[in-house]
Amino acid sequence: MLFKILTAVIIQIFRLLRRLFLTAISSDAKLWAEKGAAMKHFCKDWELYHQAGLDSLYETAGNLNLFLICEKPEPSALRPLPEGCSIRTCRPDELNVWKHLAAEEQYADSLTDYYERVYAGNGKDKSQDFFQRCLFLCNPSGKPVATGLIGLSYARSGFPVSTLGWFRVLPEEEGKGFGRALLSELLKRSGFPLYLHTQPTSVCAIRLYSDFGFRLLTNPVIGYRKNDLIAGLPILEKVMRPAVFNGLKFSDEGQRLHQAALSSRISEF
Repeated sequence: MLFKILTAVIIQIFRLLRRLFLTAISSDAKLWAEKGAAMKHFCKDWELYHQAGLDSLYETAGNLNLFLICEKPEPSALRPLPEGCSIRTCRPDELNVWKHLAAEEQYADSLTDYYERVYAGNGKDKSQDFFQRCLFLCNPSGKPVATGLIGLSYARSGFPVSTLGWFRVLPEEEGKGFGRALLSELLKRSGFPLYLHTQPTSVCAIRLYSDFGFRLLTNPVIGYRKNDLIAGLPILEKVMRPAVFNGLKFSDEGQRLHQAALSSRISEF
């Protein structure tokens, strides 16, 4: 009789523990599903790293330097604005809007210091130049959803070079043609050769740049920054489609940019 009672108690305890275990598993699965969904909307670049099983490399790859040059845009890549969209310059009272457009949310505030040192560091004229060159692409409702800046870097040091900087589309607005349309407009306003700095985490942007005729610079050093092309290429090969990766082109024409960048300890692009 005692044995039957103990057996019944053990069975009830087992059933209770099983229910608790299944509930915990379900909650954990829901948590990871929600986290995955949140990260999915973080940006398409992170998705590509995740799909390639390189989640742990994403932050490291974001600290690697890549440099590109465009000597002549590819005409077939140019696109008009999507219907209802518009392009305008950033207004002086929209500096915070620009910061949150140009960088991921956790880095937006750090742009305040960069803006002060690079774009406002030479007084009112320098600041006005920034607002004349910084563009917003606005969706049909008038909301800025993408930004980019064509500027003359290192002009104060007497070594001006045309550079493209802070080119970014809001993650939730990716895949709608905004980036291609904005880059088309930026290139119409630029001098050439045009240079830019990016990272292996900007997979979608690098593909776009390649379509427009940009080539990856092979020079080992640009100014005071190491060119991490050798480290970055194996990563890009894993996160890009083979046709896209094999379509990347290269150039050793980075000496002019290197000399310009040596003229200042501040990285102006």
